[in-house]
Amino acid sequence: MITVVDYDAGNLKSVVKALQSLGEECVVTREAEKIQNADKVILPGVGSFGDAMEKLEQYQLVRVIQDVIEKKTPFLGICLGLQLLFESSEESPGVKGLGILPGKVVRFPEKEGFKIPHMGWNDITIRDGAKLFQGVPQNTYVYFVHSYYLQAERKEDVAAVTDYITQVHASVEHDNVFACQFHPEKSGDAGLKILKNFCSL
Repeated sequence: MITVVDYDAGNLKSVVKALQSLGEECVVTREAEKIQNADKVILPGVGSFGDAMEKLEQYQLVRVIQDVIEKKTPFLGICLGLQLLFESSEESPGVKGLGILPGKVVRFPEKEGFKIPHMGWNDITIRDGAKLFQGVPQNTYVYFVHSYYLQAERKEDVAAVTDYITQVHASVEHDNVFACQFHPEKSGDAGLKILKNFCSL
């Protein structure tokens, strides 16, 4: 059973729909016990970093997420769910992230001819051997919507990058922790393949 964490951060329905289209059983919940006993956990999300951390605290999910990751349960963060795994974000100064992985989230610099937020399809360069991208061709296009981007501290955690104004760490993998800045559930067949790879771990 795949558990999708509900902390009022939106974007749950499209993730659930994508999982169901793959024939996966999933449950949407914020109940600690269900999350801790899940085979796999997905943390989706859109919106503000600070608001999301406040909700995770309010629903007492911070420790639950840390426990799940310590237990080596496969864990996937999507969009804001990726950003929350890191230490901080320029979007919400002074707010600590989950701190599961070292790194920070920063705002895109202004550049003539480029719009912020970064919204639309961009191709990704995939690291050799990245588990989430098995069978996904190099330079596949996936769908992004974000104004802030990840700077992971450990280069070995970076599973895929894209270029928009600057180099963006588009996906990370570390042990049982996986995350995508882009939306696999909105990225067509390639996105479904990425989700299927996660479900098959």
